[in-house]
Amino acid sequence: MADTISGFKGAVAGLSLTDVIQLKGHNKYTGAITVEYLGREGIIYFVDGEIIHAELGDQSGEQAIYEIIKWPGGTFNIHPELTSNVCTIHYRTDFLLLEALRRMDEENAGAVAPSGEPGPSVTPRRTMSKVAARLQEIGAVTYAVLMDKQGSPLQDSSIEAVALAAKGMFLSKTGNQVGDLMGLGEIKAAAVHTANFQLLLYDSKHHYLSIAVKPDCSLENVEAEIKAALVPGR
Repeated sequence: MADTISGFKGAVAGLSLTDVIQLKGHNKYTGAITVEYLGREGIIYFVDGEIIHAELGDQSGEQAIYEIIKWPGGTFNIHPELTSNVCTIHYRTDFLLLEALRRMDEENAGAVAPSGEPGPSVTPRRTMSKVAARLQEIGAVTYAVLMDKQGSPLQDSSIEAVALAAKGMFLSKTGNQVGDLMGLGEIKAAAVHTANFQLLLYDSKHHYLSIAVKPDCSLENVEAEIKAALVPGR
């Protein structure tokens, strides 16, 4: 029977979800936790102990985390086999927990913040280039990385940055090979669209910019937002 079990299911009296999250942080956990309460199910994804993404119904990111943490009880499942390519959370886990508790205190005191109000401005938990950080303010962008011509991410050593840089370099090499075959020369911009993934790549003199885009978003609209973010006023 034990060989067929995938993950751990439990409800521990006196142990809150924030305690479980903190334990996973200390253990550098990579995987997911699903949480159920009164017929609702949320899922929280971790990489090396840090929360990178969360989902609850039609909510995702920070708002999903804050809503899940408010639940007074429930059951949880540990799924080390589940991972996500989506990154919607860029704050440290300790900040997320403190912010969730702050919001709960305000609600209990009757000072409810307007729905969807963003949290206070803090330094993202991942260091990254200013260009990448600016692009990640775009709702359709799941992650962005600036890299050198050898494909090494600049100012970002996260797992997401390394993976996205590798995809960008592969797209660059493939695009340039096609350009050579067609007599077009080097490719300065390229896009890939699949059922589950979209990728944009831009080439400048000294850098590449690799951008992951949600699969259900229009690349044309996203490119317009990217240009507006990189060249304000245009």
